[in-house]
Amino acid sequence: MPDNNHSKFPPEILQGRYEIQQQIGKKAGRRTVIARDLNTQKLVIIKLLTFSSDFAWEDLKLFEREAETVKALDYPAIPRYLDYFELDSGKNKGYALVQSYLEGKSLEEYMQTGRKFTEKEVKRIAQSLLGILIYLHGRQPPVIHRDIKPSNIILLEHRPYLVDFGSVQTLASKGGKTITVVGTYGYMPPEQFGGYASPASDLYSLGATLITLATGIHPADLPQKDMGIAFEEYVDLSPAFIAWLQKMTEPSLERRFSTAEVALEVLVTGKDKTRDRIAIYQDKPLTTIDVFWSAIWRSTGIGGGVAIIAAALYSTVVIPVLGTIVGGLIAALLVLPIALGNGFLVGIISRIFFFPLKHPLFHRRTITVVSIIVSTVAAVISFASISSEIGGHYINFHMRILLIFAPSIITGLSMGVASKSHAQWYEQQIRLRGK
Repeated sequence: MPDNNHSKFPPEILQGRYEIQQQIGKKAGRRTVIARDLNTQKLVIIKLLTFSSDFAWEDLKLFEREAETVKALDYPAIPRYLDYFELDSGKNKGYALVQSYLEGKSLEEYMQTGRKFTEKEVKRIAQSLLGILIYLHGRQPPVIHRDIKPSNIILLEHRPYLVDFGSVQTLASKGGKTITVVGTYGYMPPEQFGGYASPASDLYSLGATLITLATGIHPADLPQKDMGIAFEEYVDLSPAFIAWLQKMTEPSLERRFSTAEVALEVLVTGKDKTRDRIAIYQDKPLTTIDVFWSAIWRSTGIGGGVAIIAAALYSTVVIPVLGTIVGGLIAALLVLPIALGNGFLVGIISRIFFFPLKHPLFHRRTITVVSIIVSTVAAVISFASISSEIGGHYINFHMRILLIFAPSIITGLSMGVASKSHAQWYEQQIRLRGK
């Protein structure tokens, strides 16, 4: 396991089960030890968080998050969660996290012996770790490690394992924004210094780690160029692999690989589809017609289609069989004009207020909210009008709710989805054209 601070630990048995053998890591308020599980006679790793003089409540928050995260993970190249319990002995009060023990050496330990890794070895390690990241980032919510570095990667029988989830973050309600700035200098992407983390942040850390393996030099000790790691003169690697590492460690989030899947595909195939698309679009300016066309067809095609199908299915529940046909026809007559109008409205907002696009998130939220509100109101008026024409006074209040407000809400939400799709397209076009 990583760390050279190995030391003997006073004989102690935790929970009447885990006999501590050796301490292998120590930092403020936390210790990592190797112990023997007396029930299974197998070695385990135990992380201890104790309430000492240097204890901080933020440490407990991170420790609990790590325990919750690793408990939910099930991947061959990640140590298994075994146990979690509260410490309440005379000299130790706190919490303990127990994981499976890996009898291997960290990449950091290999490097301390002066070893450099060949391109073939670095690529093999990269592919395995990208597989781990695909698993982590593919969870709901995505799991961001935030501290990938040589000491947190264990080689066991030539297979890399990712360990130490003490800095882990899940992308749930905060969208990656955190109060705590964690990570290791040299391996942290620029955005992480501001408390922001995304799946692409782990890609930067992985890229910096791979550069360290190839150069034998800590990233912070390598020169910088345009805020990027200038490692090219210190390696004997193929031009294609150098270009791949450069894109992994792009300081700009927009220019970095967006996902581990894309990074792995480019590494294996050598073809960067994003770069090819950038080359195609770079000299073609984004026009007003492009913006309006995207807004209109997405609104009528995506929004209108979803609303009509949903209205037809909803009508089937209210009026079996006949409702499917009638509901679909009425929805088509009412929704398509609303969808077309929504497309023009979104196009006007995008062109007048967000061209060029300087605030993507604000643009996305604005057109989504406006679309939902305006389309819902328009749908309520339209459905109320046609229900009066068809049913007149025979439609009671509850039936009006079913036939007017529910389909109107469906229409509004569908337009919101279509507008969000347009916003995402717009952001992608700006990136492709390098604007």
